[in-house]
Amino acid sequence: MHVFSIVEAAEFDPKKHVEKILGRIEQGDVTVACWEPGQISPYHCHPHATEIYFCFEGGGIMRTPTESIVVKPGAFVVHPPGEVHEYANGPHRTLLFRVRYGSDMAARHLDWRGRAGWMQSVEDAAYYREHPV
Repeated sequence: MHVFSIVEAAEFDPKKHVEKILGRIEQGDVTVACWEPGQISPYHCHPHATEIYFCFEGGGIMRTPTESIVVKPGAFVVHPPGEVHEYANGPHRTLLFRVRYGSDMAARHLDWRGRAGWMQSVEDAAYYREHPV
């Protein structure tokens, strides 16, 4: 059995969102993701992992190439392997609980509109040339 408290593990940073891995279980991990108002994740995918978010408090917008949805307390979002997505936090602090599982948790970043001066890595650019969005 594994027991975690996302409230007790919460840690916020005004410069960037904070993701804390609370535990690793078999081929996955469980994380608390803490967001200040207006923070935005990279537009990315996990080619070999499913990523699941549960909104505990706060909320924002989750975007994929085909849709954008409102994330609010109680919302449960599942991204299958390879689905490109971005989370943009709303006007309040947000706590998300995340579960990832698969053969490799590595992310491939396409863009990061929330980070001035960000540049895509050579490896990520090669990945998206092979797997266009």
